[in-house]
Amino acid sequence: MNSTPQAMNALISVSDKTGIVEFAKALHELGIKLLSTGGTAKLLADQGLPVTEVAQLTGFPEMLDGRVKTLHPKVHGGLLARRDLPEHMAALKEHHIDTIDLLVVNLYPFEATVAKAGCTLEDAIENIDIGGPAMVRSAAKNWKDVGVLTDASQYAGVLAELKLEGKLTAKTKFALSVAAFNRISQYDGAISDYLSSITFEEGNNTPTRTLFPGQSNGRFTKLQDLRYGENPHQQAAFYSDLYPAPGSLVTAKQLQGKELSYNNIADADAAWECVKSFDASKEAACVIVKHANPCGVALGADALAAYSKAFQTDPTSAFGGIIALNRTLDERAALQISKQFVEVLMAPGYTPEALEVFKSKVNVRILQISLPAGGSTDWDNGRNAMDVKRIGSGLLMQTADNHELTLADLKVVTKLQPTQEQLQDLLFAWNVAKYVKSNAIVFCKGGMTMGVGAGQMSRLDSARIASIKAQHANLSLQGTAVASDAFFPFRDGLDVVVDAGASCIIQPGGSMRDQEVIDAADERGVAMVFSGVRHFRH
Repeated sequence: MNSTPQAMNALISVSDKTGIVEFAKALHELGIKLLSTGGTAKLLADQGLPVTEVAQLTGFPEMLDGRVKTLHPKVHGGLLARRDLPEHMAALKEHHIDTIDLLVVNLYPFEATVAKAGCTLEDAIENIDIGGPAMVRSAAKNWKDVGVLTDASQYAGVLAELKLEGKLTAKTKFALSVAAFNRISQYDGAISDYLSSITFEEGNNTPTRTLFPGQSNGRFTKLQDLRYGENPHQQAAFYSDLYPAPGSLVTAKQLQGKELSYNNIADADAAWECVKSFDASKEAACVIVKHANPCGVALGADALAAYSKAFQTDPTSAFGGIIALNRTLDERAALQISKQFVEVLMAPGYTPEALEVFKSKVNVRILQISLPAGGSTDWDNGRNAMDVKRIGSGLLMQTADNHELTLADLKVVTKLQPTQEQLQDLLFAWNVAKYVKSNAIVFCKGGMTMGVGAGQMSRLDSARIASIKAQHANLSLQGTAVASDAFFPFRDGLDVVVDAGASCIIQPGGSMRDQEVIDAADERGVAMVFSGVRHFRH
């Protein structure tokens, strides 16, 4: 049953005016008096809405190019006064101050401004909002009496409740208050990050921006609580960047299956980051991950071919694994994948027939992660720019390992030159090694992993494990390409992979014994190239 709200005053002052006219009209129709500032007031008045400018309310004009307009007792008194305290209400009456019951504010676009190429320090400073955050804090502190809206997404819900109840419930006002303080925290964090990255060189008054700010302020929003963490005795939750990149795991839509676990999410991210490093416009790619390491990676003409080859690498480890594809999953591939036990399946899209295949497998978690805007196969915008690792009472922060290797980057160091086919396998092996925990040794051939050795303290052991894995899968390593994520400190590592069947090797180089390893490669009759970069992944 609808009811009419009690007499209320709403103060509206927004930078982003999305939906504000429609919202203000609805408030007016509910009998709520509208107050507003400069640009917003003009917009509302131009739409025929009766609106009182804040300057008229305070009796003080906006000044300093709009820097001062709402910093006044008639604004903050109206927001902060507790309606349940007689002395507060008496003070308002004495000073002819009306209560403000609804505050609608979004802030100057600081984050968007500093994200633009060519943003100057002056641009950034002028987009630091002062009056807006001050009003938001006042209203949010006094949440029992004031509803504060800081985002256009809140308008519809607030209107629906006002129409139904005639007022906002305590639950809604508290939720709005929490959202408001979160927004202020995000805003202040962005300002701190930016300003603490600005330095002035000695004797130079021109500011420059450094890569790492003097203070790092993480800004994440909780997507869900998880049943537990890596182990059942640990508690956990899943968070997203405040502004998640398109094509990243946190943007995934779960189409079916059980709730994702902590380990599901961690492994899914490893699989997704690896598979999207392959260009879907050229070939389909499939990555199977188990315990954070790829246990099978392959390219193919379509999803079925890529999956079949990836599964061949290590069928034992693929049991209960995470599968990621860089192309739409069709029915043929779905039928093959459904024959194995899979925890999570990820792809940019699914045909209706493919989804039908998995309907009977209700526990399989199926995630769809949309391509970036425009359907581009370029995933650069979906990558993390920074990697962060938590340590005791601190953080390690680094730029992400987004280095892309090309044929032009390779340096052939042996007498034997690799063939074009071998060069392609070397690049493929190198790309896979980037996503394998160090020490990493990866055998590949024909766009398919043949053996993966991961996470060992000794590079020799990683090489031996990769060989054992291939034997268990009945795969021959003869004529394979091998990638080592870091240099061979001695020739023994090279001898192990050549003994296993490798015919060409890619490694960073840079060891004091490089020549010894090069001579060993020449002696064994294999080709070797240096990448010039390494891929430690701890």
